[in-house]
Amino acid sequence: MHKDQTGVHIEGHIKIWDPESQEIYINKRNAIHYENMSNALAQSLANSGQGFIQQMAFGNGGTSVDPTGIITYLTPNSSGSNASLYNQQYVKVVNANSSTNTDPTRNYIETRHVTGTNYTDVFVTCLLDYGDGSTLGQSAFDNASTNSSGFVFDELGLQSYSSTGTPLLLTHVIFHPVQKSLNRLIQIDYTVRIQSLTGLVGV
Repeated sequence: MHKDQTGVHIEGHIKIWDPESQEIYINKRNAIHYENMSNALAQSLANSGQGFIQQMAFGNGGTSVDPTGIITYLTPNSSGSNASLYNQQYVKVVNANSSTNTDPTRNYIETRHVTGTNYTDVFVTCLLDYGDGSTLGQSAFDNASTNSSGFVFDELGLQSYSSTGTPLLLTHVIFHPVQKSLNRLIQIDYTVRIQSLTGLVGV
């Protein structure tokens, strides 16, 4: 019996930016939770009604900032089936087919594949609109002095849909604190690349 030794590699990349000013706040790779990702992929392939990406979660427990401004970054949570963000604060549904997605034209998922290549990208885009996060004490202006003021986040991740109501954390990324204030739009473009180990192409 032939045994395929090729294997599959998954990697991700995020860009956090202001779609009005075009300023880019974060541009980096993320950690993949391989146990949860393999589970989610299997559930999706089996058409089990769960496992697909449902939402993007935001938190503010990924870093600490000392009085001199030095930032200490925690390690992304990428092991343990019950893994979560360090301090999840907010969730935005990005599944355009979900009735809970209030703006599917600006919060959606699409796949991108070029014929003849050995990879396919899952592209997720999420917009934090002016009023998003207002229940978290969002400040009027982007001038917070600490990462506990208003809606300041320093970690985010993609989470799958689960019929039990407990989503799986598929990815996790930690970065320097970014403030979402009432006067600011923030867009997150999240790319997850699934590809063969043969001829890897970075995302």
